Formats: sequence, structure tokens, C-alpha cells
Amino acid sequence: MAPIAWGAVLFDCSSFQRLVTRHLRKCNALATMDDGTIADWIDEIRERINATSTRAGRRPRDYAATLVAAVIGPESAVIAHVGDGAAVLRSRETGKWIVPSWPFHGEYASTTRFVVDDPQATTNLVYVEGVFDRFAVFSDGIEYLVLDYRERLAPADLFDRFVAPLVNSGKAGRDRKFSRRLRTYLDSEKVREATDDDTSLILGMRG
Repeated sequence: MAPIAWGAVLFDCSSFQRLVTRHLRKCNALATMDDGTIADWIDEIRERINATSTRAGRRPRDYAATLVAAVIGPESAVIAHVGDGAAVLRSRETGKWIVPSWPFHGEYASTTRFVVDDPQATTNLVYVEGVFDRFAVFSDGIEYLVLDYRERLAPADLFDRFVAPLVNSGKAGRDRKFSRRLRTYLDSEKVREATDDDTSLILGMRG
């Protein structure tokens, strides 16, 4: 992914996180994050990107980025999704991993939806009830490597192996040593031979 696209990714993430935090401080309930609320947030992010692109003398499309957001509470979760990539969650009760929102791909290869789509980004908002103790969020570069498209599921054995180092570490917050190991693996020749796109992966757990 080009540096300018990375700038859009960071812009999306920091802006969306700020909006979610502000909303939950007022409402303190994930169910209040409805379609209208998410649409307003995406509009605000898109307008900020448009203003940034104008100042830089570029097109908003130059800052095109997708969005995968997982907001996980004690007894429910909300997935806000624009484009490809995905978030998967593990049920504490069943041990199964679910894919609340599947990656979107257009008619042609490597086409999808973006936050900067005009007049409005197409956002998939999914509210799921349950206690989720593990999660993974990843970009389009590895979705075909980690999702079973034939069965439309997230292989539990694969994702359990991914998060096992976090479960065993016992550390709270970011595990920098594990992050470096994960980055080395994602940059490895084995992975690069399977994909030439972005290979971002975020893993997390809760007690």
C-alpha cells in the first residue's frame, strides 16, 4: 500500500476511534450505534479527507481507504465495515469464530468500496450479541489466506493459533515482542508469495 494510502488509513482509524469514544461516553450502549450514526461518522471522515486532499492538491480518491471497525463490549459487539478486509470474533461460550461482515469485492478484480466514495460510502453495520473473548481484524491482503470462502467461515484452529501467544503471555495491553514476531511472519517470503497486497493484522483478547 502506498504511503499516501497509509495516511488515509491512519486518518480513518484515529478519526473513527475518536468518534466512537465520544459517543460511548454519552450513551454507554453499543446498540445506540445505528446506521444513521455510523453514516454521519463516515461523512465526517470523508469531508476531512476531502479537505486534506484539496490542501495537498490531490484528488480524494488518492486517499482512498477501506474501514473495518470492531467495537466489542461485555455482552455484544458492533462491526462497521466499508469495503474489503474483515473482523472475526470468538464466542467465549462456543469457542467458534464468526465473521459478522464479509469482505466486499466488486465485479472486477481488486475493486471494492471506499470511505471516500461519493456521494456516500456504502457501510455494512452489524450488531451481534454474545460474549466475545478473542478478535482479529485484517486487511484485504490476507483475507483469502485466513477465511474459508467455500464454507463461509473463519477456521477456529487457525485463529486459535494466531492468538495463542497473547493468551499465554499474560500481558495487559500491547505485547511488543509478539507484535515484532507477527510482523516478521507477515513479511516473510512464504506470505509474500501468497499475496502482493497489504498484510495488516490486529489480534486481541479480553479476560
